[in-house]
Amino acid sequence: MNEYRDRQLSDARLEERGALQLSGDAFHALADTMPQMVWSTLPDGDHDYYNARWYEFTGAPAGSTDGEGWADMFHPEDQSEAWKRWNHSLTSGEPYEVEYRLRHHTGQYRWVLGRALPILGPDQKIQRWIGTCTDIEDAKQAASQNEILSQELSHRIKNIFAIISGLISMTARGDENFREPAETLKGRIAALGRAHEYVRPHNDKTQVKIGKVTIRHLLSEIFASYPAFSEDRLSISGGDIEVTDRAATPVALVFHELATNSMKYGALSSDEGHVDLVIARDGEMITFKWSESGGPAIPAPPAHSGFGSKLVEMSVTQQLGGSIERHWLSAGLQINMAVQASRMTGS
Repeated sequence: MNEYRDRQLSDARLEERGALQLSGDAFHALADTMPQMVWSTLPDGDHDYYNARWYEFTGAPAGSTDGEGWADMFHPEDQSEAWKRWNHSLTSGEPYEVEYRLRHHTGQYRWVLGRALPILGPDQKIQRWIGTCTDIEDAKQAASQNEILSQELSHRIKNIFAIISGLISMTARGDENFREPAETLKGRIAALGRAHEYVRPHNDKTQVKIGKVTIRHLLSEIFASYPAFSEDRLSISGGDIEVTDRAATPVALVFHELATNSMKYGALSSDEGHVDLVIARDGEMITFKWSESGGPAIPAPPAHSGFGSKLVEMSVTQQLGGSIERHWLSAGLQINMAVQASRMTGS
């Protein structure tokens, strides 16, 4: 009986091994039809299979990249990060994903996206890793070209701001009546220039320096040219949200006008004057409360509004989808604005 049972167990193992072999053959046949490079490893990460696309791409002799030989195919500068992520996946069981440069059969390196997922058995232990390599060199080149074009366009826009300001200055020198409005116009252009510089396309290095484009950071950039800001008489408090490049322009114009008017006629025209700007989220709206104090007394609201006030009104209502209220209090001007959060964030 024992001999019979042992023979049955042996036959069962042979059948299981044969089934696994047939399954492996079917997988290999399927993998060879795929346009991507496909590979698999044992649970410890030891590579034991590559499909035909791998050998076509790399030109490596069959079997030469088994085990850990694959790492030598990576660009030397990318090997450390690839090993780090691969070892982390092997230890944690988390999916593997990394971009690296893989040596092509021409001898050149091409950017590749490597991914792998673990295959779990009934006992939830990893039986094998199945991975792919996707050639993304063309996409990388296109992204790089787009970045260069964006940087060049941004540089030209910045030059246009400078040229326009120069033309305004030249015109003002020949027309004394135009000098005061020229300064006002140049101030608005400068505000737009600062907003553009803040939200323009950045590369990885400059983006790290600037950080996220948020409303408080943007306003700090706009207010930086006002002495009251460095003197802590123009303060920003409350919440913060990210701002898109489309919202940055009207925001820059609105708060440049408010700060400039306050410096000429309101609280900031006095050494003791102060402006508090509080930002808050109210459902689908972003609210701004602009409160002036310590400035000249306000006997009555102004008889008429100038172009700057109309510019603020248009920016808030039309471009930011919001509303604005002005309250001429004896203590100082108070402005309540509410704009659509979706217009600010682009969501």
